[in-house]
Amino acid sequence: MTIEKSTLNDFTMIKNIVHTTINTVYSKYYPSGAVDFFLKHHSDENIKKSIEDDEVYLFSENNTIIGTGTINGNEIDRLFILPEFQGKGFGTKALDYFEGEILKKHSDVTLSASFPAFEMYQKRGYVPFEYKKLLTDNGDYLCFFNMRLKKSL
Repeated sequence: MTIEKSTLNDFTMIKNIVHTTINTVYSKYYPSGAVDFFLKHHSDENIKKSIEDDEVYLFSENNTIIGTGTINGNEIDRLFILPEFQGKGFGTKALDYFEGEILKKHSDVTLSASFPAFEMYQKRGYVPFEYKKLLTDNGDYLCFFNMRLKKSL
């Protein structure tokens, strides 16, 4: 798998990866108000700002784009692997890279874990430190955990 920094030329592709994954996967775990919240949270403006801040990466395999992710300080954010490439080890490879980059400069890695990804992060050694419940449209709730992975000594 190849991991490269993105540019604004990649915006449409990144947005497509994020929104396709949310609509396909998250809708199986969350009510519609929570899915809409995710889509608004990962808005054009938020994605473009992260790209402009040089925080966004694209993942590819054999010249096919398969996912995207963002590093913001010690936080992994907006990590999405397209549904057809999930369960094939690409998320693990992305996390290996991101954790390595972050732990060069920080003592821990943080992220917000959606229900679909929680178990994967837990198996990697992430520990929940905060449970969040946000009221969204339609009276639906978005529930997730903020998690932390501490650097091994």
